[in-house]
Amino acid sequence: MRFAPKPQKTALILAQRIVRDIHTRGLRPGQKLPPERLMMEEYEAGRGTLRESLRYLELQGVLSFKPGPGGGPVVEKPGADSLAATLALLLQFDGAPYRVIAEARAAFEPLMAGLAAERITPERLTDLERSVTDMESGLTDHDIYLESNVRFHDIIAWASGNSLFGFLIDVMVGDMDISGAAHGINYPVRRRQAVLKAHRNIYEAIAAAEPHQATEAMREHIDEYLTYITRKFPQSLSRQITWQ
Repeated sequence: MRFAPKPQKTALILAQRIVRDIHTRGLRPGQKLPPERLMMEEYEAGRGTLRESLRYLELQGVLSFKPGPGGGPVVEKPGADSLAATLALLLQFDGAPYRVIAEARAAFEPLMAGLAAERITPERLTDLERSVTDMESGLTDHDIYLESNVRFHDIIAWASGNSLFGFLIDVMVGDMDISGAAHGINYPVRRRQAVLKAHRNIYEAIAAAEPHQATEAMREHIDEYLTYITRKFPQSLSRQITWQ
């Protein structure tokens, strides 16, 4: 039995039209949309429907609102935070544990590393090397270690040339994961040294443009990560993901 798709709300349809027009007209972040009166005329929409559409786009990170005289809706570039919020809600209502993030990383990140070895730009390769040297110089500082760890994986994801991978790692390693720190996982200096060694191996494979080596080095790194948290913090893997 087939079910008819649920009709979309008028406000959502209008929001989609506004986004389409933003792209068609080449509007960039920081540029303003027309005043409310003109938008009501252009889209033949009531004030309530238009404001609901704009509020929806604000929640999605597409717009912000400049207050005061001459203010109004301003175009923004959405970030991964809106994706993180939506994904966290879906996972929470599905009763998903932190393990799903760890397993997804194990599936995706080796492929990302292999693609990065083929596609990374000189600028991103420099950034990747800097993340390794920053981790090494700040190995005893927990905050520096976490920041450089997140940055390393994020650079590789975007260097893969696949923006979907970039946004997923922004969410899984950044907003939702923080290398597991938000789930009670911690890393003594000895473990940080092992991570640093793994990062250096991955960086060298990517710098040498060796996709297979980069893929296997990342696979080994993520497998070690899963082994470590399974052995040391099994309760964290079972902790439910929540919208926070």
